[in-house]
Amino acid sequence: MYPALLIGRGGSRGLPRKNTSKVLDRPMMVYPLLAAANSASVDEVYLSTDDAEIASIGRSHGTKIIDRPPALATSDALVEDVVVHGYKEMVRQRGPFGIFVLLLCNSATITPGIIDKGVAMLEAAPELDSALTVSRYNEYSPVRARRIDDNGLIAPFVDVDSIPGASCDRDSQGDVYFCDGSVWVLRDRCTNLSAGQLPFRWTGRRMAPLLQTGGLDIDNPDGAARTEWWLRENGFTATTTPYDRATSG
Repeated sequence: MYPALLIGRGGSRGLPRKNTSKVLDRPMMVYPLLAAANSASVDEVYLSTDDAEIASIGRSHGTKIIDRPPALATSDALVEDVVVHGYKEMVRQRGPFGIFVLLLCNSATITPGIIDKGVAMLEAAPELDSALTVSRYNEYSPVRARRIDDNGLIAPFVDVDSIPGASCDRDSQGDVYFCDGSVWVLRDRCTNLSAGQLPFRWTGRRMAPLLQTGGLDIDNPDGAARTEWWLRENGFTATTTPYDRATSG
């Protein structure tokens, strides 16, 4: 079994206090904690934070707290540096391990099964660096991406003519997958950021997809509403969780 690293800071530009804001009457960060607690692959959860309320919620769920340095708790701090710091702290506290699970406090679209699937992928294929959740969002394809140019006009973000089959049909370029931030199963070598691939250098270069629908990490009220929909679709209510029913059955 392996450790999980949950990360979340107190500040947020897009949605204030997003990590502790409630969805279905639970703090957002409780959902990744529940998934980790019910995973067959995770034996310890570490929480990297700078915030007293986040730490208190984590302790109530049995997590070990990693005090995040002030330099890594600003809006300019990069997630990749937080991951490396958290990894080193976990190694210091429990010794070396080959695989760990990365979770985000503001991503509730996660179940234990997908954590276990990612771990199994890495155990079966040593050449893989990581396994991470992706969701299909064809409506946000490169074909449709735009920018505002120096003249204040709308321009393509990429060379659309170079994309085979591109048209006004949102599915014309083929399926488009986004890393949805729900779970990242990583080998320890992924913390060598210089060997990783932008923009998520902590995933290495050989990444296996964990396919799901509607996954996201939230940073605005719309994301919170979409998360609530996802949770209801996956068996959560304000008073029960799928884990409760599994236990009682």
